[in-house]
Amino acid sequence: MDTTSVNVATARSSTSVASARESARRFLEDLLPAIAAEAADTVVLVVSELVTNALRHGGGTYALDLTAHPDSIEVAVHDSSPRSPRMRTPDLNSGTGGFGWPLVNRLARATAVTRQATGEKTVSALLTR
Repeated sequence: MDTTSVNVATARSSTSVASARESARRFLEDLLPAIAAEAADTVVLVVSELVTNALRHGGGTYALDLTAHPDSIEVAVHDSSPRSPRMRTPDLNSGTGGFGWPLVNRLARATAVTRQATGEKTVSALLTR
């Protein structure tokens, strides 16, 4: 299998998280050989977390790139903030979050934050296919 890639349009709204999940599912459904259901669910969960973080903490807009490699799926979310995600203790009482980035790091084989010369960043996760 060759590398397959798709760019999901830039979006700006809370409903775009659902749209990003749906785009990821369509991308995964078209892959050959097919990806296992559990692996697909993991990719969709990571897409949801990274897009949510971009909307909440990254300036309110994002672009999503999905790339299928022979043994992995790369999820890359671009946003306009230079601030890197950070590990923090999840807030169990006030509902302010803190679960997403630790979850992504636990599910991914590797994560990376790449700063662009423009001041923007890309947060990526490499997941087992």
